[in-house]
Amino acid sequence: MLPISENQHRTYCYSEYDTLKEVILCEPKHMKIRAMINDTQKKFKDVGIHIKIAMEQHEKFVHTLKKQGVHVILLPTEDNFPEQVFTRDIGFTLGPTTFVAEMAENVRIGEEQLLKTWLEDEKISYYNLIGDKIEGGDVLIDRNSIYVGISNRTNKKAINHLKNLLSKYEVHAVPFTEKYLHLDCVFNILSPNEALIYPEAFHKKEREFLASRYELIEVSKDEQFTLGTNVLSIGSKKVFSLPVNHGVNEQLRKRGYDVIEVDITEIIKSGGSFRCCTLPVFRERKQEA
Repeated sequence: MLPISENQHRTYCYSEYDTLKEVILCEPKHMKIRAMINDTQKKFKDVGIHIKIAMEQHEKFVHTLKKQGVHVILLPTEDNFPEQVFTRDIGFTLGPTTFVAEMAENVRIGEEQLLKTWLEDEKISYYNLIGDKIEGGDVLIDRNSIYVGISNRTNKKAINHLKNLLSKYEVHAVPFTEKYLHLDCVFNILSPNEALIYPEAFHKKEREFLASRYELIEVSKDEQFTLGTNVLSIGSKKVFSLPVNHGVNEQLRKRGYDVIEVDITEIIKSGGSFRCCTLPVFRERKQEA
C-alpha cells in the first residue's frame, strides 16, 4: 500500500511546477559520450565533453538552485557511469512515494543503486519498479494526471504496471518519435494550463490530445536540438532555461515567467538539460483554490 500523507513523508511531488524544496543531482565528473542516444549527442560525438567546463557549469547550476532556496543533494560519482549527471532518469517522486526505475541501457544500469543507497541511508521508503523498463525522463506529473512517454527507455509493460499501482491517477501513455529519447525532450508541463512542446515529435492524435489539456507553447527545431523543452520549473513561475534558447525564453517571459538563465551547454552535449539533470524529491504543494 502506498503512503498518502504529505506531512508524514520527506518525499512529495504532485506536479512539475510546485515550489521545489529538495532535489537530487550528480556532478558530471566522469561524463563522456559512449553511446549515441539522440541527435544532440550525435553532433558532438567527435568533439567529446570538456569535463572541467562541465563541472564548472554544473557547480554554477547547483549554486543558483541553492540561492533560490532549494536544498541540493549530490549523489556520489563512479567512473563507470558516464551519464550519471542525468539523475532524472533513475527514478521519480509521485505523491509521497519515490519510485526507483530499472534502467533500459547497459551504460546506465547500476546508477539506480546509488539512489536506493541514499534513500535507505535516509530511512526513506521507496517502490522499486523491478522488471519494467522505465526512466524518469518519460514521466511527467500534473496533479492527478500522469503522462508517460513510450520510448526506447520506457515500455508499455511499465506503463500498465503504473496504471495498476496508481488507481487514483489518470495515467496516459504518450507515444512520440523515439529518436528524441525521452518525453521531456519534446514536451514539458509549466503550469496547470501551459506546456512546452516540439510538435514534430508527435502524431496528430497526440498533439490534439495534449492541446485539449494545455495551451501549447511551440519550440522550434533549432531550439529542440538545444533541448528547449527541457527546462526546470522551481515554483512561482520561475524556470531554469539555457541562455541560447532565445525564442523559448522570450515566449516564457511574455507569459509572466521569471526565466533563470544558466549556461550548461557543455552538459547538453550528452543529450540532456535542466530537467534531465534534476530528480525532485520534495515540492511544496500549493493549496487548491
